[in-house]
Amino acid sequence: MVVGVKFKDTDKCVYFDSNGIELKKDDYVIVQSDNGTLFGKVFNIYNEENNNDLKNIVRIASKKDYDMYLKNLADAKEALDIVKCSAKNLGLKMQFVDSSFNFDRTQLLFNFVSDERIDFRELVKILAGKYKTRIELHQIGIRDKARKISSLGPCGRPLCCGSFLNELETVGINMAKNQNIALNPSKINGACGRLLCCLAYEDENYSYYRSLLPKIGSEVIYEGKSYKVLTINVLKMSYVINVDGDLKEIVVDNYERN
Repeated sequence: MVVGVKFKDTDKCVYFDSNGIELKKDDYVIVQSDNGTLFGKVFNIYNEENNNDLKNIVRIASKKDYDMYLKNLADAKEALDIVKCSAKNLGLKMQFVDSSFNFDRTQLLFNFVSDERIDFRELVKILAGKYKTRIELHQIGIRDKARKISSLGPCGRPLCCGSFLNELETVGINMAKNQNIALNPSKINGACGRLLCCLAYEDENYSYYRSLLPKIGSEVIYEGKSYKVLTINVLKMSYVINVDGDLKEIVVDNYERN
């Protein structure tokens, strides 16, 4: 069976072969990856044959494994404080987001954000000398930072990127324009400072129904006369024209709703 595993609640799901092990959702497991062994949690299970050469689930995690996982978390937290101090002493402009050991402690990973390209070779030497393991420093984008930290969005729910979105899609300003949303940064930008991911959710529907309405500025025939379209309302499927000084709303009824 194919098993979806998450290593952090805000991480995207990674898929593994069950390796014949009977598993259920929320089981803790040890998995084999390109970065060594990892401790994760079963997020979903698909009863289908694996044809993708996936890595294997090694075993269901034991109490000893879980205790080791907690120790790794504590040590990684301490390492985060150390790397921040070391980077500051070296004059490196790096904003560290998180740190993590893999389960067998053969790798220590740090994620950071920076507005410029960083030469962190000296920092790696310092950390490798202290922890005697392979050091990885990954420069991530501001959207990835928001995903890892997570928070609440303007809707009052957990950020989409930190809860259910596995992939971050490209979001363009035209999506906000397409939905007649005021281009106010405080309204259309998320916690990351970039455009809200949710602007993409209904964009396809807005584009479809907008195509059924006349364009603003185009000419339409009403009661045998030609009038210019002043505004449109996609949600109401209507447009407004000026009829002898009076604004009249015309509802388009010859379309199908999804």
